[in-house]
Amino acid sequence: MTLLDIKDVRGGYGEVDILNGISLSLQKGEILTVAGTNGAGKSTLAKAIVGLLPRVSGGITFEARDLLPLATEDRIAAGIGYVPQVANVFGSMSILENLQVVVGVRDQAQRIRELFEAFPLLGERKRARAGSLSGGERQQLAFARALMTRPRLMILDEPTAALAPAKVAEAFALIKRLPELGVSVLVVEQRARQSLAISDNGCILDGGKVALAGAARSLLDDPKAAELYLGQH
Repeated sequence: MTLLDIKDVRGGYGEVDILNGISLSLQKGEILTVAGTNGAGKSTLAKAIVGLLPRVSGGITFEARDLLPLATEDRIAAGIGYVPQVANVFGSMSILENLQVVVGVRDQAQRIRELFEAFPLLGERKRARAGSLSGGERQQLAFARALMTRPRLMILDEPTAALAPAKVAEAFALIKRLPELGVSVLVVEQRARQSLAISDNGCILDGGKVALAGAARSLLDDPKAAELYLGQH
């Protein structure tokens, strides 16, 4: 079942297009990596999906519902979670408070208990200030915050960018678990090889267009993809 369908999406800031006709789809239960070099349009695409890009044309549907007329908060309410690259937790608040301030959550206390079961470290340190957490712990909290509203799709923008090298593998293991929690995942990631290794499908952008797309395994085995886009990460 197609969960997210993107057709000929164009857009950017001011009069400059960063996205130049992107088409891709994400199926229910899958992890899709969107990779590419710096400036390829990866994070811009994530913002277009969640309603943070000021100018977008084309088609973006989620569960066959047109997203383009909807404000960001309405897209979140429709079942989309978003974890931005930066400013994804409130550092001055405790872990528990970071979860409690998420609005629009049914049975909030029960949902927090469920997430503490899924992320035991957060439950053990629920009174700790988020600003005192390590990069990996903050990432767990950012994921938990996005999961509070029980989304069916998670958009992750460069989830390993701020992590120490030793914590990168932990982050990818965490992402790989998300479908077990009933969440499909679109992950924008600079570490293309590692992200594709835990994904079902992949899409490589270049100049705001789709350069290569297909099964993650086939992209990892593609000599052209390796030479031009995947590097050693």
